Amino acid sequence: MLAGCATVPHPNPSDPWEPMNRKVSQFNDGLDAMLLRPVATIYKDHVPPLVRTGVANFFGNLGDMWSFVNSSLQGRMQDAAENLARVQLNTIWGVFGIFDVASEFNIERHREDFGQTLGRWGIGSGPYLVLPFFGPSTLRDTVALPIDRQADLVSRIVPYNTRYSLYTLRAVSQRSNLLRAGAVLEEAALDKYSFTRDAHLQRRRAEIYQPDDPRRDVPPPLPDAGSIAAPPPQANPAGQPASAPGG
Repeated sequence: MLAGCATVPHPNPSDPWEPMNRKVSQFNDGLDAMLLRPVATIYKDHVPPLVRTGVANFFGNLGDMWSFVNSSLQGRMQDAAENLARVQLNTIWGVFGIFDVASEFNIERHREDFGQTLGRWGIGSGPYLVLPFFGPSTLRDTVALPIDRQADLVSRIVPYNTRYSLYTLRAVSQRSNLLRAGAVLEEAALDKYSFTRDAHLQRRRAEIYQPDDPRRDVPPPLPDAGSIAAPPPQANPAGQPASAPGG
């Protein structure tokens, strides 16, 4: 599959595996169209908004604990303190996170994962990579993914049928929250793949680097060697080509 990467005539420097990534993206789009989107649509149309909000809050509260750990590893102690406060308030007073009490007290949520932590430690993102089922990622985030999965509190739940039921519910809940954004993307983007890639890479940079960090900006594509031409000779006032320096 990697051998086909050289077939792109003008590859994006951040996406050297574009042919392979496009095929995986097509697979994910097909799976989404056949399964995830219809189920998420039914979920949104038939489950009351209050229940959907409670489900999203519950899973968000579980994620806040891992965000607290990553904020601490990154040295963002203010963010870590706020994430820990959210877990405590929402777990105790919000009935295991079903009600987002912390937001009522203006305690901000800071979503952090181990890929962001590696980025804060100075590890580059590496090439863009589209994963089956998981979607857009980078080589760094893919390496960090097993650690994120191990730290997922849902993975600790027994019995197995309850665990996988929660995995399914979370996936459906997350997909239902993206239904409107997905529709806008389908209508607005001329090339859905390129738009998704550029948006994902820009979002990850914004999550990792501070606003004044130059690494936050997306680097421009490298020009093709054949497109770099010498500037035309300058004409002198008499209309004759200027001579080369020293000529």
